[in-house]
Amino acid sequence: MRYVVTGAAGFIGSHLTESLLAAGHDVVAVDCFTDHYDPAVKEENAAGFLVERVDLAADPLDFDGVDGVFHLAAQPGVRSFGDRFPLYVRNNLLASERVLEAAARAGVRVVFASSSSIYGEAERYPTPEDAVPAPLSPYGITKLACEQLARAFAGSFGLDVVVLRYFNAFGPRQRPDMAFTRIATALAEGRPFELYGDGRQSRGFTYVGDVVSATEAGMHAGVGTYNVGGGTEASMLDAIRILEQLAGRPLEVVAGPAVPGDQRRTSADTTRIRTELGWEPRVSLEDGLRAQWEWVSGRVAAR
Repeated sequence: MRYVVTGAAGFIGSHLTESLLAAGHDVVAVDCFTDHYDPAVKEENAAGFLVERVDLAADPLDFDGVDGVFHLAAQPGVRSFGDRFPLYVRNNLLASERVLEAAARAGVRVVFASSSSIYGEAERYPTPEDAVPAPLSPYGITKLACEQLARAFAGSFGLDVVVLRYFNAFGPRQRPDMAFTRIATALAEGRPFELYGDGRQSRGFTYVGDVVSATEAGMHAGVGTYNVGGGTEASMLDAIRILEQLAGRPLEVVAGPAVPGDQRRTSADTTRIRTELGWEPRVSLEDGLRAQWEWVSGRVAAR
C-alpha cells in the first residue's frame, strides 16, 4: 500500500512512518519544518527516511495514486493565545481544509489526528466521544474546527474519513517543550525543573507506540470519531516520582504559574475503539517513561 503521512518528521508522525515502512508499505512522508518545532529535532526524528518539505496551507496537493492519508501535521501546543493564534488558524484549519479537499478529490481515506484538547473541562470522566466539546485554547478550538471540516467533507463530498482524538501522547522523540521531555532532561543534566501549576493536574497518558497502532487501525476500519487514550490516569507529580526513580536522583522542582488554556484533567473513555477496532493500550506509564528516560538520558550523555 502507498500512504501519505503529513507531519512525518514530528513526534508521532516519525514513529508512524517508521512503523508503516517496517510493514513494507510505501510512504510519502511530508512535513513543513516550522520554526515552532525545532527543525534540527525534526531532522533527527526523520533520520531514517526521506521527508519532502511541503507547506500544506500553500503548496499544490495531489493524492492521486495513494491508498490513504494519515493527516497528523498541526501547529501544536495549548500556548496559542495572542499573536501566535493566526499560525494555528493557518497551519491547522487552512492546511487541513486543503488536505481534506485533495483527499476527497482523489477518493482516498483520511485518518485525521485530533486531540483531547477539544473536550476542555469535560462534563464527565472518563470522557466519551459524545461529550459536549468545550476547548479552552485556540489550539483546541482549531482542532475541533478541523473535525467539523472533516464531517462537512464527508457529508457533502463523500470523503471517507475517521477522526482519532489523541490523549497526551508520550515516549521517545516527544517534543522538547513537553513536560516529560523537560523533566527527563532536567534530571539527566542535574538542573531544576519549572513545574507549571501545582502538579496535581492529571492526564490519561498514552504511549506513542499505542498511538501508532490505533492510527494504523483507523486506516483499515472504523467510522466517525474515536478516543485514543492510555489505560492509566496519573498526575504530573506521579510522573515526576517515576522519572526520579528511573534516574536514581531527586528532581529540584521550581513552582511556576499555570498555563492559560491547559486542562486540569484528561481521561479517555476508550470503549468505542476497543469494541469497534479491537484496539487497546498495551504499554504502561512506567514502561513508557522508562523508554523515554533512556532516550533522553542517552541524548544528553552523547553531547
